[in-house]
Amino acid sequence: MSAAGSPESQGDGPVRGSARPSGLLDVLRVASVVLDSEGRIVLWSPQAEELFGYEAREALGQYAARIMVHEQHVDLVVKLFADVMGTGQSWAGAFPIRRKDGGTRLVEFRNMRLLDDQGDVYALGLCADQGTVHRLEREVALSTRMIAQSPTGLAVLDTELRYVSVNAALEEINGVPAEEHLGRTPREVVPRMDVDALEGATRRVLETGTPVVDQSTIGRTAADPHQDHAWSISLYRLENAFGTVLGVAVSIVDVTEQYRAGIEAEAARRRLALIADASGRIGTTLDLDRTARELADVAVPELADIAAVDLLDAVVQGRRTSLGPAEAAVIRALAVQGYDSAEALEAADPPGQVARYAPDRLVTRCVRTASPVMLPEVKDEDLDLIARSSEAAELLGRAGVHSYLAVPLIARGEVLGALDLKRTRNPLPFSEDDLMLARELAARAAVQIDNARWYQSARETALTLQRSLLPSHPPVTGGLEVASRYQPAGATSEVGGDWFDVIPLDGGKTALVVGDVMGSGIPAAAAMGRLRTATNTLASLDLDPNVLLEHLDKITAGLEQTIATCVYAVHDPHLRQCRIANAGHLPPVRVRPGRPPELLDLPTGVPLGVGGVAFSTTTVDLEPGDRLVLYTDGLVETRRDSLDDRLDTLLSLLDGPDRPLEDVCDLLLRTLHEPDNFDDVALLIARATAPD
Repeated sequence: MSAAGSPESQGDGPVRGSARPSGLLDVLRVASVVLDSEGRIVLWSPQAEELFGYEAREALGQYAARIMVHEQHVDLVVKLFADVMGTGQSWAGAFPIRRKDGGTRLVEFRNMRLLDDQGDVYALGLCADQGTVHRLEREVALSTRMIAQSPTGLAVLDTELRYVSVNAALEEINGVPAEEHLGRTPREVVPRMDVDALEGATRRVLETGTPVVDQSTIGRTAADPHQDHAWSISLYRLENAFGTVLGVAVSIVDVTEQYRAGIEAEAARRRLALIADASGRIGTTLDLDRTARELADVAVPELADIAAVDLLDAVVQGRRTSLGPAEAAVIRALAVQGYDSAEALEAADPPGQVARYAPDRLVTRCVRTASPVMLPEVKDEDLDLIARSSEAAELLGRAGVHSYLAVPLIARGEVLGALDLKRTRNPLPFSEDDLMLARELAARAAVQIDNARWYQSARETALTLQRSLLPSHPPVTGGLEVASRYQPAGATSEVGGDWFDVIPLDGGKTALVVGDVMGSGIPAAAAMGRLRTATNTLASLDLDPNVLLEHLDKITAGLEQTIATCVYAVHDPHLRQCRIANAGHLPPVRVRPGRPPELLDLPTGVPLGVGGVAFSTTTVDLEPGDRLVLYTDGLVETRRDSLDDRLDTLLSLLDGPDRPLEDVCDLLLRTLHEPDNFDDVALLIARATAPD
């Protein structure tokens, strides 16, 4: 027996074994009646008892016309009976009958003559309620018409998952004629669909009887072999009146348009999310290289598998440029990011490298025309137009670069460079939607890159000025061994106005100065330069430190909107003393062998430029071997920690065995100065030596 209880067969040979009966005859409740040649009932089936209301003992031997037909049709029925018995031709028709209980029912009759082996003639009558027959006819006609004309693909699979019925819509969906479905499985007819999932779901429906509704699947059929389609599949188990499983009904609806609309909606959502992400991630600092890396990081892997951010070298150097049709592009690579593509990364220009791209290169065309360049499908001959060299083109070919897109970086009407995108792992080519997204990212990032470019230029200018104004001093001057450091502020802020100076004076004395002009940038650096020059000039007059600060205060007040702090100390090696005056600055640290480091207790004074307050000079001992540490607030101040805690840390770092001053400078900067500090640092350490 098969799974459905059907008899087994060998090809087109005879059926072997017993089969479960169909339930259709039971639904019709067909009654069987046999009459002799006189019209008397000789056989009476149980269905006849149910249809007419007479039990067999009541009906057998009776004239059929008397109990089976309404009295008004008796004559006609007798004539029809005589015709059937006389001619042997069958007859069919519908007559009202009167049941035993007096009720009337319209019944379909089929009559035919029978002949036994003795030559006796009988009549067989098959009867069924006409209402039941017509209802089944309507249902069959309706089902047949709906199946034939339905836009939904419909099929019936037997218990071995073979097609036994297919409608026209499914023919069109699968691209296979109905007759080529029959007897074959879905795996044989539509192998490029997800047949494993379909077969698994069908077998579960056969086993459990639980329908599967709207199961999605994606694949291709012979109707459209070059594009994926999406279908919604529903499965229902079929059973007859006895509960025997006949197979599975399958309905298939093509939902490709909805599927593609969903993909497009999801892509649009991801594009918006990427743009929102870019707004938060690009331009977090004013560091040019970091801003370029942030753009490349955003583009990979959502938009491309390899992204490079390249600027025209002239732009990096602060010059405007325009390229002629036959002019090569000199490009500086700022950032490159890749997703699982080592060979493509090797083909890219390393960050910081400057390369010449010939006039025919696609990136050159992009920056020359200020227009995007897109190759949805990269051919072998295109690789030489993408790469900087034939070796790089070979690497791109091995990496599987199949789609390319370059969009210009434009800010304030100037082409800065290009965002260069390639796809290797992502199988889809760049589309117009990808182009729109890349242009949006490039537009947003270009402004940030331009800001970083100009900031970096201004910062480098200020830093150059700052360093040019700082002194270069010998490691030993008079009775002092000296070491110093200047550390610019972090990349998020401009350089400041911190300075230090070591000024040889008459009599072997040395002036030590550390100061901090409030503010940043070129104005602070310029003010610092003027104060340093004034300090050098005043120091040559051998003024007391407090008097020198009073003169500096007047000079500072004359500088527009300038405030500065300063510590000025004069070391006399013969007296082994330092005379120190403070103008609103943090106190110096004195380190003496065998004793804990100490912050000198000096009158703080007010910053230079405030005016109206006198300064005072304090004399402290400085024996040979003693060290004096002067610094600006950028070394110890942070936004998270209290100043007292930071000063305690400074003292603890200075405690311990003596070490070279250069090493001490490095230790203090490495430990105390934080990379994201918004202030620069000036540090000056002097160790007293025995006078010559």
